Amino acid sequence: MAAEMNVAILGAGSVGCFVGGAWAAAGVAVRFVGRPRIAEEVAAEGLTLTDFSGWQARLAPDAVDFGTRPAALAGADLIVLAVKSHGTAEAAKEIARHARKGALVLSLQNGVSNVETLRAALKDRFEVIQGIVPFNVAHLGHGRFHKGVAGDLIVQEHAATRALAAAVARAPEGAPARLRLADDMPAVAWGKLLINLNNAVNALSGRSLLEQLKQRDYRRVVAASIVEALDVLAAAGIAPAQIGPIPPKLLPHAIAAPNLVFNNLFLKVQKIDAKARSSMADDIRAGRPTEIDFLNGEVVRLAQRLKRKAPVNAAIVDLVKQAELGIEHLWSPEDLRAHVLQGHKVAPVFGY
Repeated sequence: MAAEMNVAILGAGSVGCFVGGAWAAAGVAVRFVGRPRIAEEVAAEGLTLTDFSGWQARLAPDAVDFGTRPAALAGADLIVLAVKSHGTAEAAKEIARHARKGALVLSLQNGVSNVETLRAALKDRFEVIQGIVPFNVAHLGHGRFHKGVAGDLIVQEHAATRALAAAVARAPEGAPARLRLADDMPAVAWGKLLINLNNAVNALSGRSLLEQLKQRDYRRVVAASIVEALDVLAAAGIAPAQIGPIPPKLLPHAIAAPNLVFNNLFLKVQKIDAKARSSMADDIRAGRPTEIDFLNGEVVRLAQRLKRKAPVNAAIVDLVKQAELGIEHLWSPEDLRAHVLQGHKVAPVFGY
């Protein structure tokens, strides 16, 4: 089934190029739809994919089917959506306009609300399923995309995803984009969002992920945002799934731990290399809108629906919004902790 499946990556940026490229290297028929800038780069350089372990795969320019027009979706059996969350509604219009009825749509996007947006827009013409990307991909230029954090894709159990997972697993070239299948994807998406709460702090730090995470005051801000999110989720009756080696309830304690503990425990089990950075940092640097409304902003909105407050996450949203407007956004660890956590009371955290 996977050998006959035509896959289209809509929104082929860093994540889309890496995931689709690894699948293509594993023998899956993949077509990419992305921006002209990346299309020109790939046409000249091809795709070179690397990861933190030293794995590498390369696709020559003539081996990459990369277009810029959504009409390329017409023959796809599986459409993998990798656009930023604020582009979901527009992407749904393009899918409805160009894709064949009955195609499967897989959202590989940050946040928890994109699937609902897609289902509302596409109605019964398309089946929509959810997935998450638990790792970061850096675009290094010249057609090079680097996976800097360990992890496998987690996608909803479905006949098509079972076949795709098997095909990718059979080929070593696809190893860094393997699929793990799950049933309770809303819980998985919330578990991923808890980890993504670090994205904003990384963007505000102006540092690589590894450099930022080695600073305890940055981690204290992240830990406080996670504690606040867990409190809101508990009030809403939502139990986030475990993503990675640490359960959600222990995650803030691990993150806020003293440097000696954090560096020798957390960074030993969660592989992060020096090239890794958050996509939000890239967006701010490039002057693009960020996904802050779909990350920390989701926590704030859920709290509001419950008639509660989420002051830590709200403060982070405000700072990122200012950075989007070009206001100074590089914060030292001490200044960020003092600004975001000033007077806010959160549940006790080890080392908070």
